[in-house]
Amino acid sequence: MNPKVLLVDDEPDIIELLKYNLEREGFTVSSAQNGRDAIKMAKAERPDLIVLDIMMPGMDGVEVCNQLRQMPEFKRTLITFLTARGEDYTQIAGFEAGADDYITKPIRPKVFVSKVKALLKRSGADRPDGQFLETNGVRVDLEKVLVKVGEQEMHLPKKEFELLVLLMSKPGKVFKREDIYNQVWGSELFVGDRTIDVHIRKLREKIGDDRIRTVKGIGYTFEA
Repeated sequence: MNPKVLLVDDEPDIIELLKYNLEREGFTVSSAQNGRDAIKMAKAERPDLIVLDIMMPGMDGVEVCNQLRQMPEFKRTLITFLTARGEDYTQIAGFEAGADDYITKPIRPKVFVSKVKALLKRSGADRPDGQFLETNGVRVDLEKVLVKVGEQEMHLPKKEFELLVLLMSKPGKVFKREDIYNQVWGSELFVGDRTIDVHIRKLREKIGDDRIRTVKGIGYTFEA
């Protein structure tokens, strides 16, 4: 079955360009030109990946992402933003809202398609053998994509889940930042310097500050 992509941008020319290039590569593509229509289309189409322009009139991309992430059916849907170069604030706001990645404008179609392919490929990232990981009061069900901390169960967004699985796969090991980038986001994708920091902070808010330790200048480790 062909991967389904939802494109959301208020500029019809950009949608037409990206849709043409994705469909040439076998993707099934739908589109919307504003935030409200994007949410309706996402519910109807259930895409594998949503590509959201941040700067849209009315409901911007960050608000769309926020609303989608509140719905159980979109907790793990891949969401990437389109953002102009140098918009560090909007990129950080995007990750805060639960985005998995961002792609910078101006867009080169071949680069865009390769990044979409890489992002979808990484969504099936290798996971440790076995159905469960359990360390330091945190239990991860790999098949149900479920995290349990004490008696509280939670479904994490895709990249937060993959980051937690990576850290818990070898408790006590210090994972270097570049290794985390490669294994969670993929070396083919450009990811901003703040990406890991934002995702680590969001994980700590959910599973507790004391379980993930920062090793200054190197990376992160999950405390056994």
